[in-house]
Amino acid sequence: MREMKHLSLLTDFYQLTMMNGYLKNNMSDDQVVFDLFFRENPCHSGFTIIAGIEQVIDYIENLRFHKEDLEYLQSLDTFDEDFIDALRNFKFKGTIYGVEEGTVMFPHEPVLRIKGGCFETQLIETALLNVINHQSLIATKAARIVTAAKGAPVFEFGLRRAQGPDAGVYGARASVIGGCSSTSNVLAGKKFGIPVVGTQAHSWVQKFSSELESFRAYAKAYPSNCLLLVDTYNTLESGLPNAITVFNELKSQGYEPKGIRIDSGDLAYLSKRARKMLDDAGFPDTMIIASSDLDEETIASLKDQGARIDGWGVGTNLITSKGCPALGGVYKLSAIEEEGTLIPKIKISNNPEKITNPGYKTVYRIYDKDTGKAQADLITLADEVIDEEKPLTIFHPVYTWKQTTYDSYYVKDLLVPIYKEGELVYNRRSIQEIQEKVSKELKSLWPEYRRLARPELYKVDLSHALWQLKQDLVEMNKKGLR
Repeated sequence: MREMKHLSLLTDFYQLTMMNGYLKNNMSDDQVVFDLFFRENPCHSGFTIIAGIEQVIDYIENLRFHKEDLEYLQSLDTFDEDFIDALRNFKFKGTIYGVEEGTVMFPHEPVLRIKGGCFETQLIETALLNVINHQSLIATKAARIVTAAKGAPVFEFGLRRAQGPDAGVYGARASVIGGCSSTSNVLAGKKFGIPVVGTQAHSWVQKFSSELESFRAYAKAYPSNCLLLVDTYNTLESGLPNAITVFNELKSQGYEPKGIRIDSGDLAYLSKRARKMLDDAGFPDTMIIASSDLDEETIASLKDQGARIDGWGVGTNLITSKGCPALGGVYKLSAIEEEGTLIPKIKISNNPEKITNPGYKTVYRIYDKDTGKAQADLITLADEVIDEEKPLTIFHPVYTWKQTTYDSYYVKDLLVPIYKEGELVYNRRSIQEIQEKVSKELKSLWPEYRRLARPELYKVDLSHALWQLKQDLVEMNKKGLR
């Protein structure tokens, strides 16, 4: 598996050709500003959970070009020695502001704001998008699945179906950030301090001369943590009766059985029958765990059917984010510095969704003072100040006649410093602390924004100054001015 400490060549080739071009034109140190943001929430969600900030930091902290990297680039016959020398002495010296990992964000809001020289800001684009896009996608999918489970634990089981080792390991991390309680991925457990879980596969049961013998052997090996897979042959006629036999034997030895897992069949029907059989046998506290190609829609349906399931093992559909293979994060130039002054820049497109928000910006979240619930987000120019003692009126950036005024509110600037002039200033946290932040973030949203199907659209507006700047730049573009 790739380590974050040696990813200097994790970039698109055109980043290098542009960097070389900046160097040749004496522009490599020109200061510019880029925004990293996304245009649409993934998985039909009403929000996106930002994950991967820690790996962005790991990448930048270890961003050095090794001898073999430089030799490879020289072999391409594209770059001269000045460029190779610039890479040889490379160190990131820019400033990055971004949201804290685990923050809930919405389309078009800057997740990261990067200011630095053309050379360095261009180099890091691809890696930052790779990390943030993937982990934010999986964290958001996990949050939806956890929401569907309604308090029952969700176990991440996706490693064998992940699209490579990196996706498996960092996907497991993102899944836990999104709310999963544990993972089957041992390497992810070791790297990130995630609880690991797992018992046996069908092959264990098949290896023995009988299902009962396999259960007894497993109970002998793990008497205090015995959870049996009961669907290898026949869940109700064989698996459950044999499991109950072994559970009775464990109980006579002073142990409490952990539970059963069902991995196939009609999970609603089987779990209800299994619950009755276990209760009648004197095991009301024994857990029923379900797996088998689960996702948020299936879990929600099983809940509606009254399934008696205490925990959910979710693999393929979580780790691959089935139905939504990518978060469409982008990295766009928003300003350049000329003689010490930041000049806003805008990207124009025939598709209105792709017209960028110009300038050096930040994002404020508006909270209701009485409930603490998030009401809306306001993207502003970074030097704008919101006076919380005065009413705040926001308006839709397209349908400007749609306005809302807040009287009893407070605001929070979502962008915090991560790097200042190349020095790391971010307070790194454990994965458990990040998971707790996600939980608080989601609780701050009204239920209509969190629902799985057709969530309400959360308000993200532009300040009047930013909106006017954007209109002015669009008009200048129409006139052929920049």
